[in-house]
Amino acid sequence: MALAERLPRFLTLRGWGLAAAGILSLLGAQFLGRRDLLYLGILLVLLPLVSVLVLRLVKPRFTVHRTFAPQSMETGSTTTVTLSVASDSPLGGSVVMRELLPHRFGDAPEFHFPAAHPTPSGVSLYEYRLRSTARGVYDVGPVTAGFTDPFGLGISRHTLGGTDRLVVTPSPLNLPSSPLTGVRGTEGHAVARRNANPSDDDVMTREYRHGDPMRRVHWAATARHNELMVRQEESVTMPEATLILDQRQTSYGSGFLSAFGNPDDDGGMLSSPTFEWAVVGAVSIAAHLLERNYSLRFLDETGAPALRRSVSAPWPEDEEFSGQAGLHGISHGLAALELVPDPSKRPTASRKRPSAPVPPVRSSSASVRSSSGGSASGGSHLVQRNGHGSGALPFGDPMLDKLAGLKNRGPLIALLGAISEAEARDLGPASEYGSQSFAMLVSERPRDLHGVMDILRGAGWHVVAVNPNASVAAAWAHFDPAPVGATSSTAKTTLAPGTVGSGAGGAGSGRSAGSPGAGGAAASVASGRSAGSAASGRSAGAPGSGRSADSPGASGSVISGGRT
Repeated sequence: MALAERLPRFLTLRGWGLAAAGILSLLGAQFLGRRDLLYLGILLVLLPLVSVLVLRLVKPRFTVHRTFAPQSMETGSTTTVTLSVASDSPLGGSVVMRELLPHRFGDAPEFHFPAAHPTPSGVSLYEYRLRSTARGVYDVGPVTAGFTDPFGLGISRHTLGGTDRLVVTPSPLNLPSSPLTGVRGTEGHAVARRNANPSDDDVMTREYRHGDPMRRVHWAATARHNELMVRQEESVTMPEATLILDQRQTSYGSGFLSAFGNPDDDGGMLSSPTFEWAVVGAVSIAAHLLERNYSLRFLDETGAPALRRSVSAPWPEDEEFSGQAGLHGISHGLAALELVPDPSKRPTASRKRPSAPVPPVRSSSASVRSSSGGSASGGSHLVQRNGHGSGALPFGDPMLDKLAGLKNRGPLIALLGAISEAEARDLGPASEYGSQSFAMLVSERPRDLHGVMDILRGAGWHVVAVNPNASVAAAWAHFDPAPVGATSSTAKTTLAPGTVGSGAGGAGSGRSAGSPGAGGAAASVASGRSAGSAASGRSAGAPGSGRSADSPGASGSVISGGRT
C-alpha cells in the first residue's frame, strides 16, 4: 500500500500493474524471440496510456450545489450539509468525490458518483453533518473528483464547483434575571418616568373631560393654560441599554495562555481565551436584553460601532439593535470579530486573516485627554485599526461625548479586558451617563485588577473581575443588589476556584454562585450574601431554552466589587 501511494497518480493500481505486465512481456519477447509476447506487451503498455490520454482530452462538466440547514449554526450545534451533484454528459467510468473541509471539522467525506438512488432528473444527493466548538467563518468546499476510464486504468483529478461560507456564531448562554429588567407591561415595554426617554406623547395634552381619571392630570400644562389639562396618552417607551466591548489585543493578549495565541486557527482570527469569554458574554447579554424588548446600542472602546471590523456582520456600521433581527445581526457580527492587533507586536507572517474595508475613524475636535500614571498601554495609547489610518483614543472624548448624548437612557454595560489604571480613570466618568453602570473585567489573573476595580467603583461602577474559566451566568449574577443591611460599598469578594454550577443564585437574601446540588462549589459572599440553598436558587439554564447555563470552561474564580 505504501508503494501504491508513492506512484504517480495518473494511473490506478490496476493501470500500473497492466503497464508492468506489458514491460515484462516486451522483455520476454526480446530474450525469447516470441512475436506473440511482443504484440501482447505492446497492447498492455498502450492500454493505460490511451486511457490517460482520453481522460485528459475529455473534460467532465458537473453542476455542484451546496446548502446548509440551518444556514448558520451556533457553537456546539450541528448543521446538515446537502450536496447535489449532476453531470452534464454521460460517464463511462466511476467517479470518487471528496468534499474539502477545514481541519477542525475532521476527515473529509468521500462518496461515489452516481449515487445508488439518484433523483428522476439524474441528480445525486449526499448529506453529511458538521459541528464546531469555535466561532468563525469557514469555507466549505470545493469538491475534488477522481475520474477513471471504463477499464479502471487511468485516473484524472478535477476540482468541481466552488466554496460556500459557513458562519458559526457564538452560542448565547442563559443569564439569570437581573435588576436591569425593571418594570414591564404585557408587551415588555416600560412605563416612562419623569427622567426617562423623552417622546412626543410626553407633551400631548388636552382639556379635561368628565370621567377622565385624576391621575392623568398634567399639572404643568394646567398651570400654563389656566384650565385643567390631562395627558392624552400614557407615555410608553422601549427600554434602552448600551453595551461596550473592548476589542484590543493589549487588553486580552497578556498572560500565559494568550502567549500561544488561538489553539485552533482554522478560522484565521486573532483571538485569545479571555477575548472568547468576552464575546460569549456579549452575545449572552445581548440576547438577555433583546429578548426583553430592549433597544441595544453596541459600541467598541472608542465609541464606534462594535461590529464595523467584522467580515461576517450583516450591517457593520449599525450600532443600534432591537428584536430578533437585532440578535441575528449581533451574533453573526461576533462570529468573525477578532482582536485589534497591537501595533507594537510584529504580526505573524503565516497568519492569514480576512480583512474588510474599514471606514476612517472620526476624530474629535476636542483635545486629546491625557492621564498620568498607569502602564505604557494606558489611556494615552492610540489604537491602529488594521492599518487603516490613525485610530481613536480608547475611552476618550468621542466615546464619552456619544454617551453624554444618551444620558440616563438605560443601563450601561462594559465588557473589558485587563485595562490599565489610567484607562480606568478615563472610563470612570462614563458611569454617570447610564441609569446603572456595570463593568465586567476578564483576565487570566483577575486578582491583579484590584486597583482598576477600586478606581471604577470609586467612579460609580458596579464591577466584577473573572478569569476565562468562570461562568458567565455567575459573573452576571454578581450585579444583583445586596440584601437590606449589607454594605457593598467596599465589598471585594473572591469565589474559590472550582466548578461553578448552573444555579445562578437565590431569590431573597440568599445568593449562591453555584448550588451544591448542581455540582457547583458554593462560596459565601462577604458583602452580606449567604451561600443560598438549592431550593431558593434559580436555575441559570431554563429547560427547553436550548442554551447551556455556563461557559465552555465552568471552573474559575470570580472577584466582585460593589459600588461606592
